[in-house]
Amino acid sequence: MKLLVANRGEIAIRIMRTCRELGISTVAVYSEADQNALHTTYADEAVCIGAAKASESYLNISRILKAAQEIGANAIHPGYGFLSENPQFGQAAEDAGLIFIGPRPETMAILGDKLSARKAAREAGLLVLPGPDQPLEDNQAEIIIDEPLSFPVLVKAAAGGGGKGIRLARSGNELNEVVGLAREEAKAAFGDGTIYLEPLVQKARHIEVQILGDGKGKIICFGERECSIQRRHQKLIEEAPAPSLSPSERVCITEAARELGRKLFYRSLGTVEFLMDENSQFYFIEVYPRIQVEHPVTEMVTGFDLVREQILLAVTGNLDLEQSQIHFRGAAIEARILAEDPDENFLPTSGEISYLKEPGGPGIRVDSALYQGMAVTADYDSLISKLIAWGRDRQTAIDRLQRGLSEYQIGGLKTDLVFLKQILESHPYQIGEITTTFLDDFTPDDQGPAESVTRDAAIAAALHIHRKRNQPVSSPDEAGNLWQQTAWKEQISSGN
Repeated sequence: MKLLVANRGEIAIRIMRTCRELGISTVAVYSEADQNALHTTYADEAVCIGAAKASESYLNISRILKAAQEIGANAIHPGYGFLSENPQFGQAAEDAGLIFIGPRPETMAILGDKLSARKAAREAGLLVLPGPDQPLEDNQAEIIIDEPLSFPVLVKAAAGGGGKGIRLARSGNELNEVVGLAREEAKAAFGDGTIYLEPLVQKARHIEVQILGDGKGKIICFGERECSIQRRHQKLIEEAPAPSLSPSERVCITEAARELGRKLFYRSLGTVEFLMDENSQFYFIEVYPRIQVEHPVTEMVTGFDLVREQILLAVTGNLDLEQSQIHFRGAAIEARILAEDPDENFLPTSGEISYLKEPGGPGIRVDSALYQGMAVTADYDSLISKLIAWGRDRQTAIDRLQRGLSEYQIGGLKTDLVFLKQILESHPYQIGEITTTFLDDFTPDDQGPAESVTRDAAIAAALHIHRKRNQPVSSPDEAGNLWQQTAWKEQISSGN
């Protein structure tokens, strides 16, 4: 069997690793900007599918299917992002005789439109946030302003995901402008400017449930995840299990997700997402019909390889697992490492990775496609790595993740490593008092001078060594080592 991974970066590597364990050969596709990307060398074969612009490569259905046909692939895994939620892509792959590792195209079509997903959830008996299941038409905002409406409200794109096409209107005066901005962003991101209104749940928690279905009504639940730490409606830190959920709340929310899966005869992996209010009432938001960025935390607490289960189900058509086989152990937390500058309002950054040291040790997992000398460009999403920590309890997982973030060193471009560590160190996060507006009020402590000097010295020394590698070899006495140079830099900084 030969499987084409229609994606890039860490998720492409992640899928290929499972394929290697299963004895499945893999095909990477890549854009011209990704010619030297790690997933192209990790795969058994690689095919260039177009220019750097995503619409000419990773979003180009015809070029991906042509590559699959020419290289003799039997199956396609879309990963997350790009075409992973596109029903036309799934249908085209199946029409071409390929195994599409994902939900049925008709299911993706229902869930890809948040308005039709809301309707499906209501029919399955789930509680949905109040509001119409119809889109907001052009100029309709002016009419709505004159109607009784509780502000603030969210203006949301009906298509797509990843936090794009979502805007907050705090008053009627803001609504017209916000509607226009949300519509433009949705059209640019998803090619569909359809939007709708949804009430804002104050002090809400974002909790999602991982399901796996066989397409015949059997649904296995792999537990829930807490995803409330978000910036601009995009998740930043996720954990499993969700802290502070009572046993009855956990049963209630997971059974609601399974019921929706059964009603849809859901096939493959999917994530049912909910908002929980201050009174522990939860409301359906949407379903992501694909593997999630944060799936590693579920794998860490269950011991299951979700990609493996997804592939085996797609190939055999059978789901041999039973719910009684799913057990939970300890806690896991994931932090998303982004090529962004927290000091410049989190603007995306780019550059060559001049030095790289990934963390390790007990309970640490790194999902990454980084290597020293790699060029990080602004062509795609800013997510460059994921750091996951497991512990026997939540506090142990937090401690390990803090250690891992301290050990992680990426030279050559700005990242959010320090910012993530500051979140974990904050008292509200430590005690589990987290909501979707956590970062709205979060003010990180200034980085201590000692820590700053040590980190700067280490990076400076690493950069010096990296440059030395391209010069004639020095004698042993001249070469020195990283730790000696770091100590020297510290002495200079302290005036000794």
